[in-house]
Amino acid sequence: MSLPPEKASELKQMIHQQLVKMDVHGRIREVLAETIRDELAPEHQQLSTEDLIKALRQRGIVDDVMKELKFVTDVNEKEGTSAPKPSTHFVDREPPVLKKTNIDPTRRYLYLQVLGGKAFLEHLQEPEPLPGQICSTFTLCLHFRNQRFRSKPVPCACEPDFHDGFLLEVHKDSRGDGSKMVDATTMLSICDPVHIVLIKTDTFGETTLVASYFLEWRSVLAAENGVTNIAVELLGVGTESKVSVGVLNIRLEMYPQLNKMLSPEVTNTQFALERQKTAEKERLFLVYAKQWWREYLQIRPTHNVRLVKIFAQDENGVNRPVCSYIRPLRAGRLLDTPRQAARFVSVLGYERAPVIGGGGGKQEQWCTLLAFLSRNKGDCEDHANLLCSLLLGFGLEAFVCAGTKAKGVPHTWVMTCGTDGTITFWESLTGHRYIHRPINPDDPPLVEQPKPLYPYRTIGCIFNHQKFFGNCQPSDAVEVCVFDLHDESKWKPMSGEAIKSVCSPGTTSSVPPFPPLCASTLDAAVASNEIEVQLRVLVSEHRKDLGLSTVWDDHLSYLLSPALAAYELERTTSISAGNEEFQDAVRRAVPDGHTFKGFPIHFVYRNARRAFATCLRSPFCEEVVCCRGDQVRLAVRVRVFTYPESACAVWIMFACKYRSVL
Repeated sequence: MSLPPEKASELKQMIHQQLVKMDVHGRIREVLAETIRDELAPEHQQLSTEDLIKALRQRGIVDDVMKELKFVTDVNEKEGTSAPKPSTHFVDREPPVLKKTNIDPTRRYLYLQVLGGKAFLEHLQEPEPLPGQICSTFTLCLHFRNQRFRSKPVPCACEPDFHDGFLLEVHKDSRGDGSKMVDATTMLSICDPVHIVLIKTDTFGETTLVASYFLEWRSVLAAENGVTNIAVELLGVGTESKVSVGVLNIRLEMYPQLNKMLSPEVTNTQFALERQKTAEKERLFLVYAKQWWREYLQIRPTHNVRLVKIFAQDENGVNRPVCSYIRPLRAGRLLDTPRQAARFVSVLGYERAPVIGGGGGKQEQWCTLLAFLSRNKGDCEDHANLLCSLLLGFGLEAFVCAGTKAKGVPHTWVMTCGTDGTITFWESLTGHRYIHRPINPDDPPLVEQPKPLYPYRTIGCIFNHQKFFGNCQPSDAVEVCVFDLHDESKWKPMSGEAIKSVCSPGTTSSVPPFPPLCASTLDAAVASNEIEVQLRVLVSEHRKDLGLSTVWDDHLSYLLSPALAAYELERTTSISAGNEEFQDAVRRAVPDGHTFKGFPIHFVYRNARRAFATCLRSPFCEEVVCCRGDQVRLAVRVRVFTYPESACAVWIMFACKYRSVL
């Protein structure tokens, strides 16, 4: 295998540095002197190269050098492709041994190290965790230019022991001269920040969003020796967005080192110009939005009570145009169909933004996509924004709808417009789809009207990444709403240019870029087995407390699998299949004179104890689990279906068969 000249010279340089570091030359001199003294004195014969290498081998010096020079084989080389392996996150799990990562010498990298945290005062009184004790942990999630990284979890403490390195690929000029290395001036124009999200995971596995921070990394371009240390103050989220939660010590370094550094005046001027440009665009959009709203109210004064949402606050309390929370998002090979995308979004956890104090008020917090994905749960707006982005990625014309459900509760859902005019509502929290057929209020009473199956009552506005429409029909009731978006007497549009000025990707706006979705790290079979074993123990203990013995039927347990697979298929595709085979198998497994009872249930978390407690609240489940009778045999089957971002759908089925004594 021949190497290009620049790679060969780089390899020689690396080997030379390693030999100098180990002081191999000094050791060779010692061996040479010793060999000449011991072996050449009697005969005065000439010492050959082979003799010297033999002496070096005998003293273990060759082995030492080969141990130190570990070469990492490129996976792509094995596969016969020349594309460089993308940079990966490496963690020193065992301090002496670093996990190797592939570095392409023709690309520019930013090496970001997190060297501990301090002043996390909320954890000031937290005791040191004992070895093996389960404790709350902090995890950092990073996103930079379509690359995502995750730190290893560290115990929550006043000074959390973060020690992680992330190799972020900045840029390579792929146009024209493919080997051209990007310089500092070009990197200064790359305004994408490093988005850092801090997640806390408690002892029960529940996640909380602690902080969300956008790191301006370009200060390293003007740093002496291309290295800079920054103390980053993290602020809280939501109602605590002005409160400091702690400080991270971060070290930034460029690889390879820059030949020419920029002056701090140049970088500061660039930052000031970008801020000024962004502020001006946002000011102009605000002026336009106010004018649009005045015109909207002039159509009909009652419009002021409609749910028309132009701006929404993110987790940091920053007001952003709602259109900026949506972008076409392609899931690569992780999701195959729009309906599978809807299923994936529905199994992400639902949690309303926390409110301090009573009053029943709803806290306004639309999360950025990284914050939502990192903690694997969010409010209905987060789900609707993600589902709309995925449906746009699948080539559908999708919008987020803002309106109300029963009792006037504010809600958001997704709508798609078919080329034939079909309007479909998608409920992002459940994955359900509803075809919208409007009621005509002018029809005579005898004309049969469609009965709406969806839970939505009113609709104020719809929007996506390029369009925004305010509902200006006489009634905002969804059932009488006509979705002819080209008719300005029914839907008042916003200027596409105005939306584009603050929401389009690539502009120097304050809108963060979208991260890519990550494949699931869960092993479905292992997770299913673990939960099933735990549930068997919990059922046996529960029955023992009731004075009942427990006999498990493994064969019957296995027969429940097809039913769980069919339930998940039905949730994803709305198609029911395989029920006949399941019923036939159960009939064969249950003898004459015996009764079979089954109870299926669905969860989006993997906590067996919590799931069992929820199951027991159902009288149908209690009837199965606490079954009394003759020849009682119990069965339980768990099936975990994995989705991107470690989201999962967990199906559990409890069953029993017993001899009927009547």
